[in-house]
Amino acid sequence: MLTRTNNGRPFLYIGTIILGLLFALPFLYTIYTSVIPMRHVNTLTSPANWTFENFKIFFTNDAYNVPRWFMNTVIMTGVVVIGNLIINPMAGFALAKLNFKGKGLIYWIVVATMMVPYHMILIPVYVNVAQLGWLNTFWGLTVPFLYQGLYIFMLRQFFISVPNEFLEAARMDGLTKMGAFWRIVYPLARSSLITMSILAFAGTWNSYLVPSTLANTPEMYVLVVGLNSVKDMFFENTPMIMAGVVLSTLPIILFFFLFQRQYIEGISNAGVKG
Repeated sequence: MLTRTNNGRPFLYIGTIILGLLFALPFLYTIYTSVIPMRHVNTLTSPANWTFENFKIFFTNDAYNVPRWFMNTVIMTGVVVIGNLIINPMAGFALAKLNFKGKGLIYWIVVATMMVPYHMILIPVYVNVAQLGWLNTFWGLTVPFLYQGLYIFMLRQFFISVPNEFLEAARMDGLTKMGAFWRIVYPLARSSLITMSILAFAGTWNSYLVPSTLANTPEMYVLVVGLNSVKDMFFENTPMIMAGVVLSTLPIILFFFLFQRQYIEGISNAGVKG
């Protein structure tokens, strides 16, 4: 009879650690370079020479307004994530558990939107936003992105796995369909919702093409667009460029580490059903 041994497990752990360090090395180099003076670039220097002067210059330079760009990014990302947490689950629940005319057609339309690159519909989106007078406003940066076909599909697959007996018991207790959704079904999707939040947060925070198209005034720049607009000013100043990279990527990393366990659970529960 075959028995399972753990003789190879230490090597697996060592290999995983080495692989993790290799993936983390570029970002560690970025952080290190962002806190050293220009004269120490590509050399190892003691912590005594480390400084946050590069970040201070970014936040205090009168030539551009990084605090405003940072706040614009926070507002845009927060509104988009909250909108996705409300609209996508409702749509996914309707497609999974409710019966209504045209349900199958709507489902396949949602699936079809997942197959179309966003670059192909950016011009129609721009035209619609311009006609509504939403260019260079938070309306234009947020409203068109309050839902995503991918997340609707992902949540639909989860809601299909929720037993119908839960909904029947809720109706017997006097809850409406909406009440059953918010009080019973929605909490069950916690892991999937956190997974969606991480993906939506990262995608929105790092977005460049859409914000640069729909907002072309410095007052409405988001962080990625704003930093890209001033990169030529510091093209030869590597520590300054790296400080900008850290500013734009560190919030995503922190957000992921806060919810990494739920993210993994959500991915594992997002299998295709029914």
